[in-house]
Amino acid sequence: MDYSVISSKIRKLKKERNAVILAHNYQRPEVQDLADFIGDSYGLSRQAAETKADVIVFCGVDFMAETAKILNPEKTVLIPALEALCPMAMLLTSNHIVEARKRYPGAEVVLYVNTHAEQKALADCVCTSGNAVEVVNAMGSDTVIFGPDVNLAHYVQRRSVKKIVPVPEKGICYTHHQITLKDVELARKKHPNAKLVVHPEVPPEVQEAADSIASTTGIIEYCRKSGAKEFIIGTEKGILYRMGKDMPGKKFYPASEMAVCATMKTITLEKVLYSLETLQNRIEVPGEVAEKAGKALQRMLEIT
Repeated sequence: MDYSVISSKIRKLKKERNAVILAHNYQRPEVQDLADFIGDSYGLSRQAAETKADVIVFCGVDFMAETAKILNPEKTVLIPALEALCPMAMLLTSNHIVEARKRYPGAEVVLYVNTHAEQKALADCVCTSGNAVEVVNAMGSDTVIFGPDVNLAHYVQRRSVKKIVPVPEKGICYTHHQITLKDVELARKKHPNAKLVVHPEVPPEVQEAADSIASTTGIIEYCRKSGAKEFIIGTEKGILYRMGKDMPGKKFYPASEMAVCATMKTITLEKVLYSLETLQNRIEVPGEVAEKAGKALQRMLEIT
């Protein structure tokens, strides 16, 4: 079955189910092409909350679909591939948070949105990569327990007078962490006129070498507004497809050809079709967990 046939079936089922398809910036090109909305994880969940769809097909990883469910408790949320798990989110356990609170009893807990609902429920507030500094600086405590990404924690620490305590100590996004200083130096040699724009999940030395550090949405906006015509992009390669379509007059190069999120790529058009046909792979979040996690998300909205 070719993409055109599958796409046609998906569009037909989407109308019948009153469904909306959300795709993260890192998704396969053919999945992005079929999506109603493309963006970062939290932006997509917010977008879903504003639609009248009964069914949300979330083409991202597990924690993203959970967030969509928390924000849209009355809707059916599907994830096309159950194996679309976030390795970084899996590194943070509830015990990490409980133990950190014991060590720093007065500290508030800020968790990156890239965490599972069970851990969000233990947080005082949630943040995105785009608003992490603002959220942390808004906390009432001088010490902030922050997880699960140590590279994002470094980014925040450089921009805050508060003491940042990372949990876990070595939490990373494998996709971003493997973008090295050598990678960006080689990319700069190949493309000397290009601006280097990176995500704050990359290692500290890569952050320091960049012309700009931003969330995926921020990266897109930086490149859109910049007068430059060439950019080296330090995040998952999937975003280059969208950027090339949105800004055809500019050129984009990956900081590393290895920057691929394998679990994101487990979602295919065939799986999107199957999820719509069967309404399987439903995301459910227990009521108490959803309520507490929702409060942490709401506090972020109030701050930002």
